Amino acid sequence: MTASLGKNIVLWTFVIAVLVMLSAPTVVVLGASFTSGNIITFPPEGFSLKWYAKIAASSDLWDAFLRSLYVSAVCTIVAIPVGTLAGIALAKYAVRFEKSLQIYLLLPFTIPLIGSGIGLMLVFGEWRLLGQLWPVGIACCVINLPFMIWAVTASASSLDPDLELAAASCGAPPLSTFVHVTLPAVVPGIISGSLLMFILALNEFLVSLLLVDARIVTLPVQIYNSIRSIITPDLAAISVVFIASAVAVIFLLDRLVGLDIFLKSK
Repeated sequence: MTASLGKNIVLWTFVIAVLVMLSAPTVVVLGASFTSGNIITFPPEGFSLKWYAKIAASSDLWDAFLRSLYVSAVCTIVAIPVGTLAGIALAKYAVRFEKSLQIYLLLPFTIPLIGSGIGLMLVFGEWRLLGQLWPVGIACCVINLPFMIWAVTASASSLDPDLELAAASCGAPPLSTFVHVTLPAVVPGIISGSLLMFILALNEFLVSLLLVDARIVTLPVQIYNSIRSIITPDLAAISVVFIASAVAVIFLLDRLVGLDIFLKSK
């Protein structure tokens, strides 16, 4: 009994320590964004919303934010059909070069992002596409597409094959079976993968830095340019907005498909 109690104490000590370390940066940034002073301090010097008012009135930040939304939209629109078809194929069929595809799915964890970014920069530069926004969305899709494929594959793997056989035995053609049976079954994976692709593209910094110029910077690059000159509390306020966006995505995932289904797709 004593040994079990000691094990539980050690376990909960580690859990609490990890939670504190993970949440401490967010708490510091959140507090610093409400400071009434002119520099980032924690605890904050008083309470004020002036930094949120400043970023709300900044046309440069709004323009950069709209560009980031455009990049995220392009990334998501491309990822939905490509990731959905690839995920279903990997889950249901014997695909040629499947091992090569499995290696591709590990690229986000094995290839440094700077290497992927430089490679994409060289490709788009050869095609004379640098300095435009939509190639940034394509690049974000290429790099993060494995996350979309994983989500769809997890949903497709749970589909009972007898449902498709039943539809075929009732005379449904393959396309009708796909549209009315297969596709609805993988909708949770499509939704979770799409939201994840959107938020990853919205926060993408390094690829955006390499593929855009000073005229069309995205919001992460705009923040980076501001940090290079001086760090003020309005940057903390922008960070809080990003955190709120991530929380909104998590809430939307929970409402649409459930976090348990999303976590099973990882």
